[in-house]
Amino acid sequence: MRATNNLIGFLNFLTFLLSIPILGGGIWLSTRANNTDCLKFLQWPLIIIGVSIMVVSLAGFAGACYRKSFLMYLYLWAMFFIIAALVGFIIFAYAVTDKGSGQPVMNRVYLEYYLGDYSGWLKDRVASESYWSKISSCIRDSRACKRIRRNVGGFPEAPEMFYIRKLSPIQQQGKLT
Repeated sequence: MRATNNLIGFLNFLTFLLSIPILGGGIWLSTRANNTDCLKFLQWPLIIIGVSIMVVSLAGFAGACYRKSFLMYLYLWAMFFIIAALVGFIIFAYAVTDKGSGQPVMNRVYLEYYLGDYSGWLKDRVASESYWSKISSCIRDSRACKRIRRNVGGFPEAPEMFYIRKLSPIQQQGKLT
């Protein structure tokens, strides 16, 4: 039993240490959040995830080290809800993106993605003007379009060369905006 408590305490101490960079990343994003919608969108989930992992890890660590059954029950229930939430998110993400896949296009190396292939919820979110302005802002802020531009001999590459290049889905969407 002592080895089990030591192992649980050690693992929770590691997860506590790993929560520090997550929380730090959220705080770092909040200092830069005035710049873009993408950073504002990501800062609070990172901060909440970092604090949640930190609190649950501390409860597990303290419960294991000091043999406090209340803290261990709290830790186990919190882990249950965290795991259930992650499984729910995975099922939701799979359900809204299940039917969407790239279609081959003649004389193009990349695949074409159609919004109509995805679930109604996702279509409505992406097609909504308020959400699309945030999505397009993220694409612009990532400079995806500038990164895919190439010069050949000091001149912009010909469209034929561009069409045969392998592009990621984000780069494909970026060329349309």
